[in-house]
Amino acid sequence: MRKELNITEGIFPMPVLMVATYNEDGSVNVMNAAWGTMQARDTVALNLTETHKTVKNIKARGAFTVSLADASHVVEADYFGVESGNLTTDKFKNSGLTASRSEIVDAPVINEFPLCLECQFIEYQNNEYGCGVIGKVVKVTADESVLEDGKLNMSLVGAIAFDPYTHGYYKVTERVGEAFQDGLALKK
Repeated sequence: MRKELNITEGIFPMPVLMVATYNEDGSVNVMNAAWGTMQARDTVALNLTETHKTVKNIKARGAFTVSLADASHVVEADYFGVESGNLTTDKFKNSGLTASRSEIVDAPVINEFPLCLECQFIEYQNNEYGCGVIGKVVKVTADESVLEDGKLNMSLVGAIAFDPYTHGYYKVTERVGEAFQDGLALKK
């Protein structure tokens, strides 16, 4: 038997994305965004309203980075979601994290988050079905601690996911199958 639930952002897991930009004064700004995905292999779509300081920065600088939040930094990741860059100018400094300047886009790379997509701003879309930032991924970097034989091992990233039903964070670490291969066993 099934039970009806309240309508919410009901897709689980939702990524916990750290979107980083530079403010007007060159300081680092980071926001927590759960509503984001890949629109194509090299295109990021982030469902963000124009009222976010991050969106203003993206439009001004033409660039941003997207890092996957990890379980080791869940407190900092959550802080970036509960504190507004419009209200707190030293938000990033308060986190205790560090950043490096991207070599290719005008945006910071947060050193403590192990996987980062460096993006050029393409456009901002706003219509009756949503709004958001579209960016072209021009470089992907990973900390050596999450690599095995030079390849990314997602089990080592310790990425976290957001649960919109209970507002919890969950660690995503265990590989359970082989995409585009396991289902072939049922093919006739």
